[in-house]
Amino acid sequence: MGILDKFKDLNAAYDDIKSAGADPFSVRFDEMLSSTEAVVGGKKTILFGTNNYLGLTFDQHSVEQAVTALRENGTGTTGSRIANGSYGWHQRLETELAEFFGRRHAMTFTTGYQANLGIISTLAGRDDHLVIDADSHACIYDACKLTSAQVTRFKHNDFNDLRKRLSRLEDKGGNIIVVTEGIYSMLGDKAPLKEIAAVTKEFGGYLVVDEAHSMGVLGANGRGLAEEQGVEDQVDFIVGTFSKSLGAVGGFCVSNVDDFDLLRVACRPYMFTASLPCSVVASVVTSLEKVKNGQFLREKLMNNAQRLYDGLRNAGFDVGPDVSPVVAIQLTSPDLAVAFWNALLEEGLYVNLALPPATPMGQALLRSSVSAVHSQKQIDNAIALFTKVGREFGAITPERIASAS
Repeated sequence: MGILDKFKDLNAAYDDIKSAGADPFSVRFDEMLSSTEAVVGGKKTILFGTNNYLGLTFDQHSVEQAVTALRENGTGTTGSRIANGSYGWHQRLETELAEFFGRRHAMTFTTGYQANLGIISTLAGRDDHLVIDADSHACIYDACKLTSAQVTRFKHNDFNDLRKRLSRLEDKGGNIIVVTEGIYSMLGDKAPLKEIAAVTKEFGGYLVVDEAHSMGVLGANGRGLAEEQGVEDQVDFIVGTFSKSLGAVGGFCVSNVDDFDLLRVACRPYMFTASLPCSVVASVVTSLEKVKNGQFLREKLMNNAQRLYDGLRNAGFDVGPDVSPVVAIQLTSPDLAVAFWNALLEEGLYVNLALPPATPMGQALLRSSVSAVHSQKQIDNAIALFTKVGREFGAITPERIASAS
C-alpha cells in the first residue's frame, strides 16, 4: 500500500476538476499588473479573488519601506524570536498593534493560520472547554486537534444554541473559551457578536474573535466587527492576519489579559517558527498607518461591495445574507461551479472556486473578494460576465431574476 493511497478518493475528485479545464487550485499569475489585474495564460484578467480588500499590496510607501528594511536587515531572521531574538521592527509592530486596538499586549506570528492555531491551542487546557462556531475556519479546527480540552460546536451564528451549549458546561469546572469570527470567509456573513459576547459573559467565559476578514474593513477606525458592534471591551483576545487588508503575510493577537507575555514561552507555534522578515514587518507597519487613516478607503470598499452584491443579486444569483467584501454566489452542484469558474476565467475574470467539504452546508460557491481599488467599470464588467455565463449555464432564469428584484 502506497503512503498516499489514503487520498485516492481526493485524487479522483481532483482529477475530475482538472479534466474540466484549468486547475483552479494552481492558477499562475504570469505578471501582476496592479492590485486588481494580472496576466493569466497570456490574457489580461480582472482579479476578484485575492482578499486584497484595501488594495495595499502595491502601496508605494509600503513597498519602499519594505525595500529599505530588506537592505538594512537582510532577507530573513533564520529562526524564531525565542531562539534568535527580536528585531526592532518586530517590537515596533507589536507596540503599534496594541495601540491601534487599545490593548496592553500584542504578539505577532508568521501567518494568520499560526496565530489562531497557536493562541487557541495554548489557551485551552486539559480541564477547559473550547466552544467554537460550526463554520469556523480550518485553522480553528486544527487548533482543536492540538488541545486536550473538550471541544463543543454551536450552530453557525446561533447565539441561542451557544447559550444552550454553555448551560451544559456551567458546572463542569475549567475555563470556557468561545471562538467566533468577524466576517466569515466563504459567504461573507457577519457574526452576531454583540449577542455572542453577552452569552459568553453570562457564563463567565473568555471570548476569542478572529477578525481576519474584518480588520481594516469594519468599524469607524477599522478595528473590525467588535468595534462596529460596540463590544470591544467584552472581547478578551482578538486574532487577525496581515494577509488581507494589510496586503502582506503574518498574524497577530492582542489582549488586555494579565501575564499575556507568558504565551511567548507557552505557545509552540510561536516558539518554534522562524519570525517574519523585517521587510514584511516594515510593510505591515506602514500599511497599518493607512488603515488608521483609511476611512475613505473603507467607504469606497463598502460601496464597491454593495455594487457587486446588488448587481449579482439583481441578476438572479443566490448571494450571502450580508453585504461585505466577500460576495459569494451559491450554485446547485460542484460540477456546475467548476464549469462556471472555468468559463469566467476564459472570459478574463478570476474568482475563487469553493467546494465541499471546505464550504458551509456542502455548498458549491464562486467567491469574489472586493477591493477598495476596484473601479466601477471593473465591478460592472464582473457582474456582466457572471450574468452572461449564468445564463449560458442555466444558473439564472427569468423567474429567479423576478424574485431577486
